[in-house]
Amino acid sequence: MSLISYIAIAYGVACVGVIGFQLALIAGAPLGPLTQGGKHKGALPPAGRIAAFVSIFVIAAMACGVMSAAGLWPQWPNWTKWVALTVQSLVAVLNWITPSKPERALWGPLESVMLVLAALVVFSA
Repeated sequence: MSLISYIAIAYGVACVGVIGFQLALIAGAPLGPLTQGGKHKGALPPAGRIAAFVSIFVIAAMACGVMSAAGLWPQWPNWTKWVALTVQSLVAVLNWITPSKPERALWGPLESVMLVLAALVVFSA
């Protein structure tokens, strides 16, 4: 396997971790300060849980697009890697500018690392 393959796997593993966080939100974990702008002190309300549910599919698609670009997933259209990189860029920026200090402290660095991983794969494929 190539270095790019390992980088894509690292991105995929990070996506699985983020999906795990979304599942915890859906299940009612009191993680409100770490997501969605930190507006909720405990568990998310139903609308926030629906957003977390939708996020799972977006994150999974991003992982598939990046892993496909590295040749690790059944071939998806080439444009999916660019969509994944664009969404990852947006997510990284939003997590750095969120009003929630705990959310910014956790997700800003993590999403930035994920952005670098995705960019390495996309621009090398």
